[in-house]
Amino acid sequence: MLGAFANAFRTPDLRRKLLFVLLIITVFRLGSQVPAPGVNVANVQSCLDDVQNQGVYSLINLFSGGALLQLTIFALGIMPYITASIILQLLVVVIPRLEALKKEGQSGQTKITQYTRYLTLGLALLQATGIVALARSGNLLQGCEESLLHDDGTSTFLVMVITMTAGTAVIMWLGELITEHGIGNGMSLLIFTQVIATFPASMWQVQKSQGWWVFGIVMLIGLVIIAAVIFIEQAQRRIPVQYARRMVGRKMFGGSSTYIPLKVNQAGIIPVIFASSLLYLPAMAVQFNANSGSAWVSWVNRYFVSGTHPIYMATFFLLIVFFTYFYVSITFNPTEVADNMKKYGGFIPGIRAGKPTEDYLSYVLSRITLPGSLYLGLISLIPLIALVLINANQNFPFGGTSILIMVGVALDTVKQVESQLQQRNYEGFLR
Repeated sequence: MLGAFANAFRTPDLRRKLLFVLLIITVFRLGSQVPAPGVNVANVQSCLDDVQNQGVYSLINLFSGGALLQLTIFALGIMPYITASIILQLLVVVIPRLEALKKEGQSGQTKITQYTRYLTLGLALLQATGIVALARSGNLLQGCEESLLHDDGTSTFLVMVITMTAGTAVIMWLGELITEHGIGNGMSLLIFTQVIATFPASMWQVQKSQGWWVFGIVMLIGLVIIAAVIFIEQAQRRIPVQYARRMVGRKMFGGSSTYIPLKVNQAGIIPVIFASSLLYLPAMAVQFNANSGSAWVSWVNRYFVSGTHPIYMATFFLLIVFFTYFYVSITFNPTEVADNMKKYGGFIPGIRAGKPTEDYLSYVLSRITLPGSLYLGLISLIPLIALVLINANQNFPFGGTSILIMVGVALDTVKQVESQLQQRNYEGFLR
């Protein structure tokens, strides 16, 4: 492994790309530590020391690398872009104009990317407004009685909102720079950076609260979880496809064999984000009505805020299973795949082209999605179970969204480095 890294840095263009990625990540992390104008840094740090990060913004704070609760210029992190990308993926299915753009190829994808940027800025503006409003009212950090801002005036409010929105635009630009001039997908690497930024603190919190023995056991369990996640993320069902030979003029085309890879986790981490966001809505509504004292506020506080109640866990698990099936159904269209195969003379051995192929693909996809959805649900419940068993932080590092992002992005980046190393006859990372 060390030799492979040495070979990667001995290649001039690959070394330049890797150093460029490291430079952008450094700038990104520095921006995540610079407070927004008007923030009382001393009071914020004092409140962070007293308040555990178990609020309704834990998911957004995870994607911001802890920058959200510190109210920095990159407080929103990559979350607005993730939300905008998911929304555009869903709209492509229901809006014919966007579906036509997707089929146009590179030019259409460029327009969809531009729409994603505009939607990202709109969502960032809304999120920044809500977060600054909570900070000004004192509800951002539950249990904190100190003022988080130097001034509660409208001018400070507007400056902070504009600064955080501009920070999101800068993050998008940095991600595109990595994609264009570096290695791997820029946005994915920035998400990876923000997630691992909170990893050491979460692990050290386990050691401080539970001691070295529990810390060691957690590390061993974490290694097992990582190995299991890698195994499932790499698992796929390969459906063989044979293309018939055909004459075009005087040349013979076709006759090749390939396969359709159907991953066990076809949906990635999207169902976890959907389910988490949906469960945060009642908790967020309660936070805005914390002093109302109504029955529904106490009911939500009892079952859907702490995350330790069995009803919360069961609801979270069932939502993940539902959204896994939902997202796979809109991202993989068996009808479209079957029509394209028939158009180019492809067929699955033993299955007739057309409707039988569509039915077969739907059958296989529904069967393989079941273990994938159960896997996502179980992995996502690990932080909640750890919260009950060892009183760990709700952002427990070995499980949930964090471990899925870390393993997924790391595997993808290693594969891309490996492919470039293989072009230069190096042994590379993977064997």
